[in-house]
Amino acid sequence: MTRARNLGIPFEGSTGEHNAITDVQGVTVGYATVIEGESARTGVTIIHPRGRENHEPVFASTFAFNGNGEMTGAAWVEEGGMLEGPIGITNTHSVGIVRDTIIDWQAKNDAIYQKWSCPVVTETADGWLNDMNGFHVKAQHVWYALDNAKDGMIEEGNVGGGTGMLCYEFKGGTGTSSRKLPEKLGGWTVGALVQSNFGRRYQLAIAGVPVGLHLKENAPFTSGENPFQQDDGSLIIILATDAPLLPHQLKRLAKRASLGMARTGSLGGNGSGDIFLAFSTASTGITREMIGNASYILNDYLDPIFYACAYAAEEAIINSMVAAEDMVGHNGMSIKALPQDKLRKILKQYKRLE
Repeated sequence: MTRARNLGIPFEGSTGEHNAITDVQGVTVGYATVIEGESARTGVTIIHPRGRENHEPVFASTFAFNGNGEMTGAAWVEEGGMLEGPIGITNTHSVGIVRDTIIDWQAKNDAIYQKWSCPVVTETADGWLNDMNGFHVKAQHVWYALDNAKDGMIEEGNVGGGTGMLCYEFKGGTGTSSRKLPEKLGGWTVGALVQSNFGRRYQLAIAGVPVGLHLKENAPFTSGENPFQQDDGSLIIILATDAPLLPHQLKRLAKRASLGMARTGSLGGNGSGDIFLAFSTASTGITREMIGNASYILNDYLDPIFYACAYAAEEAIINSMVAAEDMVGHNGMSIKALPQDKLRKILKQYKRLE
């Protein structure tokens, strides 16, 4: 699997071992990819914040940079400050089946922390390459992703919920990255996983280079022109960290995902659902007693973590495009992947190739 750093693209910050959200200890990711016939190009992605065997809630918060999308369970995350159970990411019309199947999985695995479940499931629309009204994501796909989640290296590109997605009018999909802070700044890890389905070609910037202005071919909606063309699509970013943070601090992290998006060129269009969630795997201090105790980082020490969130989100988006491959789907729609040789040539011209 080719990744952005393999092409010599420079990024800020040092990564964790796998440069993935799974560098945050305990986090596992599972996929089910559905590619069938001429019209099924979709799937589901599952994130277990503490792995599939540990059902203790995590502190969490969300941020809707642009709310043209859906994230079930977000109201309770905001109200209670905690995320309970796995996170699902899929296409717009499959949110319901993924949500219901997660509850079924939790019930049958004795994985509901309290008496009821309100899982987080979010989406981007793959209706160009995939027939969303065909409802191709089934319960067995969700079960497979839930039961086969893993840590370590994970796939990117045309996998899971990202299977049929577009990004900057190239093939998009699933991407991940991480940042590891030096010990003098706490040694914390921040990981990002994205489902990229947003942007117009003229906007695309990689390593600060306006590459979209040079790569106008095969841009299906704008031909690389018309900066006032509406930006349809969406971006989901899930941020994980082992830094001990309270829910209101995690909202501040979730907001920084917007900056990672902006560093790739997008300004956030009206038609784009850009919704972000951040959680911490540090102890919440949950107890059966009346009073719980949780440690947290003081605000004055948060800047390195803020930066790590933006940088990890940026690289995860580019990784989703670099790993993606050409795809033909519903109604013969054809989307090309980011041309790696041409990209390297452009970055070299701007003296931005490592």
